[in-house]
Amino acid sequence: MFKLIAIYKIPKDVTAFEEHYAKVHTPLAKKIPNLQELRINRVFGGPQGKSNTHMIAELCFADKAAFQAGMGSAEALASGKDVMGFAGDIVSVHFAEETTTPL
Repeated sequence: MFKLIAIYKIPKDVTAFEEHYAKVHTPLAKKIPNLQELRINRVFGGPQGKSNTHMIAELCFADKAAFQAGMGSAEALASGKDVMGFAGDIVSVHFAEETTTPL
């Protein structure tokens, strides 16, 4: 599985962030071609207690070709433009290939 992972620090206005993310950004992201799954992880703490991370979003694609096609689309460009507009100062974006280890 190939992913875009967006890590968001705690926003100054959590309520405004959450509202924009739910009402504007998520609908844009869901339009990205080949997107199989959108995973939202809301961080509630860490080993030392409080975390400086608010949320981690994972956009999941079946394979590298699907990821590249999705990321090269007009829909991904629109989603990226939106995120830079409302969270550009608190987000870091990463591309990753997920592997799993059977237990």
